[in-house]
Amino acid sequence: MRYIDEYRNPLLARGLLDRIAALAGRIGRPVTLMEVCGSHTQAIGRYGIRSLLPPSIRLVSGPGCPVCVTSIRDVDAAHHLAALPGLIFAVFGDMMRVPGTGGKTLQQLRASGAEIRVVPSALDIVAMAENEPGGEVVFMGIGFETTAPTVAAALRTADRKGIGNLSVLSVHKLVPPALRLLLADPALNLDGFLCPGHVSTMIGSRAYAFIAEAGRAAVVTGFEPVDILEGLLMLLEQVDAPRREVAIQYSRGVRPEGNPRAMALMHEVFETGDAEWRGLGTIEGSGLSISRAYERFDARKRFAIPEMASAEVPGCACGEILRGIREPATCPLFRRLCTPADPVGPCMVSSEGTCAAHYRYG
Repeated sequence: MRYIDEYRNPLLARGLLDRIAALAGRIGRPVTLMEVCGSHTQAIGRYGIRSLLPPSIRLVSGPGCPVCVTSIRDVDAAHHLAALPGLIFAVFGDMMRVPGTGGKTLQQLRASGAEIRVVPSALDIVAMAENEPGGEVVFMGIGFETTAPTVAAALRTADRKGIGNLSVLSVHKLVPPALRLLLADPALNLDGFLCPGHVSTMIGSRAYAFIAEAGRAAVVTGFEPVDILEGLLMLLEQVDAPRREVAIQYSRGVRPEGNPRAMALMHEVFETGDAEWRGLGTIEGSGLSISRAYERFDARKRFAIPEMASAEVPGCACGEILRGIREPATCPLFRRLCTPADPVGPCMVSSEGTCAAHYRYG
């Protein structure tokens, strides 16, 4: 409890806000900063941090929600597999309500009789495959560098146990390539990034060196209000000074080198390649597919997934919201046809989605 109180201390927060206001006045121009983590987006909304910042500081949300950035084509591929007879499709809970082309969801497919199971952890799929020797188990591997090593651990365990009825539809994404793309976007003109805390525990702060090399500020930040405010202050200090660096505010969880063992395991089981992101298009070297050594666990090779005429929901602005060039309130569907109870786009489905955070916290 002492730990939580320290990072939610209102006196500390007030002091940081005063310093942010003074520094913003000294900078004397508009500053645009982006948070690139769904947990940050939710915390910023929950604690009303945007409303506490000076008017010259604009904080925009980036593509930090893995459910949200999964392309409609990959969602449709998952739906195709989940509907196959005799197949058990395992998935994290947030994906259940993400609409595919035509608006159908995994939740609706399950109601129609498809064998779809929600799992809390990737390691659960190993036991599931062992307990269902007569059926094929397919897991939708989704997430950034935080989640991918856990899926890699599950597949290495399955390989060592000789399990033959398990495969993964990998739609994993890597964060740094997306940040490189956003850095070059003239529509954003970003001054700096609030870098993700969870991902950074794995890849480390050194993975963002290209941000400083491009002349922008970067701070890896934790998730409590004092964490976020201190991270914003550290970003503004870089904007105000001639130096640019990748600083670590979240030092209790992140090291410059990250977690080399987890990264080594991830790269043993997966290999990098191009990947399609919702709103950002295809980004070179931003995806993880099953490596050749583990290809017998690759659902894309085990099952024939046909080419499908995938199409986004008309009127949904999720893609532009994920790029940070639109706010949820500017989407014509927001709060009207698209709500957390009946979401149209993935940004409203996940609790880490920008639209869900704006809907809940304003």
